[in-house]
This record gives sequence, structure tokens and C-alpha cells, in this order.
Amino acid sequence: MNPADLLSAMKRTVEQLAAYNEMAKALTSTLELREVLALVMQKVSSLLLPRNWSLILLDERTGKLSFEIAVGEGAGVLKGLQLNPGEGIAGAVFSSGVARLVHDVGGDPSFSPRFDEASAFHTRSILAVPLLSRGHVLGVIELVNGPTDPPFSNDDLTTLTAIADYAAIAIENARNFRRVQELTITDEHTGCYNARHLRALLDTEVKRSARFRHPLSLVFLDLDHFKSVNDRHGHLMGSATLKEVGDLLMAQGRNGLDAVFRYGGDEFAILLVETDQDGATQIAQRVCDAFRGRSFLVDHGLDVRVTASVGVATFPDHATSAVDLIRSADFAMYGAKARGRDGICVAEQPRSDSSGGGSDVP
Repeated sequence: MNPADLLSAMKRTVEQLAAYNEMAKALTSTLELREVLALVMQKVSSLLLPRNWSLILLDERTGKLSFEIAVGEGAGVLKGLQLNPGEGIAGAVFSSGVARLVHDVGGDPSFSPRFDEASAFHTRSILAVPLLSRGHVLGVIELVNGPTDPPFSNDDLTTLTAIADYAAIAIENARNFRRVQELTITDEHTGCYNARHLRALLDTEVKRSARFRHPLSLVFLDLDHFKSVNDRHGHLMGSATLKEVGDLLMAQGRNGLDAVFRYGGDEFAILLVETDQDGATQIAQRVCDAFRGRSFLVDHGLDVRVTASVGVATFPDHATSAVDLIRSADFAMYGAKARGRDGICVAEQPRSDSSGGGSDVP
């Protein structure tokens, strides 16, 4: 190697080391997954200049691989797609944990044309490396059609592997942090949020509702005669029933607008943002109907029927604070129980000579 080439190679090495150092600092500076992914996107784009690339992560719930980041032509279509481990070159890299550099995908039996067909894109070459953390593969970074000919080199493979190593650690740390956060606000038996989170969230939402003059409603419900489920089938089946109740309530909500909480024992709550009394009553009716049409513990060979007494309260109609809103919905729920259970009761307008109560829903 002549002196000029040697100097150029040394300069490139120094620049790479500086970039790695900067990347390591950036990726370890945050525990927010979105920020981590944004940093990965920035570093891949600036260091490797790919025309198209994606970051594919394992969805632990479905066992499929999802496009968390997709950049370039046809990227918008890819964001909605999933692939199975082992499918295509990226899926093969995920399953094997071994990086692949493919200059011509036409001669590679692992290549899957499904994603080209969906995005109207033509893939010629691929560089894919696994995201490895603690011996587990979290996903894959895949570059498609590099800016030169040949499109990707072994140096690119080395650079992308370094990015993937840093990214995998950052993603794993962010996920662990999120899991810890979820444990502090989630009820372990039902998967719903817990009462602590309800109180914290309600304070925020009441202030927001007061500021923007939007209604805020709380649906409070208690299972009718739930003690009989424990007495007849045991506490394990009682816990299983509560889990199914949580699933039922979360299925009734509007995505992104409603939050379901286990308040304690067999009491649950649904927080309805930007929802007035009429809207909340409709959702409460839907919940009651869902209980009436549901058999619980079927997977355990049983046919258990459960109903609920439901109270509805709205800010600012029935309460002036977060605490008052919980109290009003709670009193309305007891009103539903007093009127025969398996029904809905709406909180009364606050009166100076009254401590609660409610009105039946016609």
C-alpha cells in the first residue's frame, strides 16, 4: 500500500472510531425506545448511506418480525408488514444469528420477493446483520441497494455489525426499563392498569379537561356476587375470572382514548377522555351487555356467568376534582347495586345537602 492509500485508510479508521464512540455515547444516553430507534436511524443513514434500509424487531407477543424502521422507496408499505423468522434473507439472519452480505439476491434461494411486490421496489443486493444481546437475537438491520457498485463491502459489514452491537444493547436496556415502568403501573393479575396509576393519570386529565373545557368521564364497576365464584370454584378460578374480566373491559375500549384499571378486589374503572355523560353511558351499556353475553372460564371446562353494577360520573358535571370524580362514580356504582345490580347508574349533580347517589339509566 502506498503512503497516500495508507494515510487515507488510517484517516477512515480514525473517523470510524470517532463515529463509534459518538454512537455509543448517544445510544446509552437514553432509555426511551423511540429515541434509541431514531438514533439508530440517524447513524445508519450517515455512516453507510444506504438507499433503502430497515430495522426489523421481534414482536414478543406474536412471534413475528415487524418493520420498526423503514427508510427509502416503498418504506411506507413495509411499515405495515410482518415476516416470519426464517422468511427471506432478513428472516434467515434472525433465525441463524449470522450476518449475510448478498450482492445479487436473484441467485439466493433465501430471498423472498413478497416485499418487493408489496412496495413496487426492486431489490438487487442486501446487507443484513443480527441484533444480538446476551445471546438472544432481537431483530435485524437490513440495508438494500447501496450507493456504489459493488453496493456493499466487507468494511460496510464491519461498520453495520458495530452499529448493530451498540443498538442491540440500547434496545434491550430500553425494553427492560419499559418493563420495569409497566410493572409499577400495571396490575399483575389482570394486565389492567392499577389504582395508583388511575389516581396519577386522573389528576393530569382533570387539569387538561379544565384547561381545554373538554368533558372527562369515569366508569366505575363492581362485579355482582363475585364471592360466589371464589366459594364455588376456588380462588385460582376467581383470579382467572378477573383476568378474563380485564380482557373483556379492554376489548370494549376505544384505542388510544380509554384506559382500564383494576381499582381493587373485583372493582374496575374505565377512564374516558373527551367523553361526556351520554358517551360514557353508552360505553357503560356496552360493558353491561358484554357481561350478559359472556361465559367465563370456558377454557377451564366451566360456564360461569358474571354481571356488573356500573356507575358513571363526568367532570365537570358531577365533580370538581379528581378525587370527587372517583367518589361520584363510586357512589353511582353503589346506587346501581341498591337498585338491583346488573345495571347502570349515573351520578347526580352535586348538591350542598347531599353526599352522593345517582339516577337510573332508562
